[in-house]
Amino acid sequence: MPLLPLATLFGLVTLVCAVFLFIHAFRRSVGTGMMVLLIPCYILFYAFSQFEHPRKNLILAGFFGCSVLAAVFLGLGAHGVTRVMVGYPPDY
Repeated sequence: MPLLPLATLFGLVTLVCAVFLFIHAFRRSVGTGMMVLLIPCYILFYAFSQFEHPRKNLILAGFFGCSVLAAVFLGLGAHGVTRVMVGYPPDY
């Protein structure tokens, strides 16, 4: 199974969950929204301490879990593409 489409799928799920976080942060205040948007580690602090939503657990699990899965599948897919470009046969 090709891994790059899976990386794209998990990346889209991460993006949808991040949109929930961004909307909540910008509704709270423009300053908070800009910090969540521009400071990479602040989204971790905001997600666990200030984010309030009825489906908070599902959104945070989707955001963090799918981020990790997207990174793993992107790395493995890029490795597979590199093997094909160099001339090694693909592993099945």
